[in-house]
Amino acid sequence: MQKLVSQLSVRLLFKQLRVVTVESCTGGWIGKALTDQAGSSNWFAGGLITYSNESKTRLAGVPAELIDQHGAVSLEVVEAMARGAHQHFDKVITVAVSGIAGPDGGSREKPVGTVCIATCVNDKVIAKQYLFEGNRNQVREQTVEKALEMVLSAIENQ
Repeated sequence: MQKLVSQLSVRLLFKQLRVVTVESCTGGWIGKALTDQAGSSNWFAGGLITYSNESKTRLAGVPAELIDQHGAVSLEVVEAMARGAHQHFDKVITVAVSGIAGPDGGSREKPVGTVCIATCVNDKVIAKQYLFEGNRNQVREQTVEKALEMVLSAIENQ
């Protein structure tokens, strides 16, 4: 993961962008991975931990109706999380994650390991849903890695 963060930092600096995180199931792990690298204050603007639905609404600006309609773990909600954070900063890329890390909380439609990730740069949002395997920690770690990969891809494709 350190190599991925290093690649990301180079691309962010080159594009003169900073990254903002909006995290639910990872609980700040993406922000930690980013700030583990020295010099991250040059390209990491900050992050929100929006673990509860209330915090998604109050802090990230996600309409409560959207959560009620689609569930907190949905492409629609992570897109809104990413957009909500994006509108408060200039020259940033945002990444938002929400998922079911387990061991409980899954359903037939959204089993444990279901994670939605979205990025937003220049008002362009890309959102994807994944199904990761493993225990709670493994699901969260895979989420962090995939989120960083998505940010890197979004920067390269802008």
